Amino acid sequence: MFDTKVLKINDKSLQIAKDYVLSGEVVGFPTETVYGLAGFAFLDEAVKKIFVAKGRPQDNPLIVHLHKDYDVDKIVKVEYDYVYKLREAFVPGPITMVYKSRGVVSPVATCGLDTVGIRVPMHEGAQAFLKAVDAPIAAPSANASKHTSPVTAEHVFEDLNGKIPLILDGGKCQGGIESTV
Repeated sequence: MFDTKVLKINDKSLQIAKDYVLSGEVVGFPTETVYGLAGFAFLDEAVKKIFVAKGRPQDNPLIVHLHKDYDVDKIVKVEYDYVYKLREAFVPGPITMVYKSRGVVSPVATCGLDTVGIRVPMHEGAQAFLKAVDAPIAAPSANASKHTSPVTAEHVFEDLNGKIPLILDGGKCQGGIESTV
């Protein structure tokens, strides 16, 4: 059980979030669509904590979030040249692109599949968080399974208070629905 903190995004809260994530904990963070529940995508135990906090079925793969300057080709294989044009046109943004995985993302996150969904959110707070961590982050929406996706830090707090240590407050999300796949 955690004493869940809600902190505005700043250098101090980003460092706290980074420390939690890289040590295997999960935190809430904003994107332009909904708040996400972030765990280090390379750590099985961190990814398992996402499923537990949400009460999410363990056969439902998670999307991996990256900052805009992260070399996505480190974790995926691009099989078609048109993918680069799609990335140029739509990334960063509210789109998830599915690729063949290089096998470095936790199989818990991919549910053992040989593919992985990648998302690069455009939200300034999400980019600051992802840049601070500088590692792939597995992140579904930050709500209990079957509940409405959260668009404020307060919504995340209502659903996950005591289940996670930190929620980064980046204001209200503009989208309200998950990214397009």
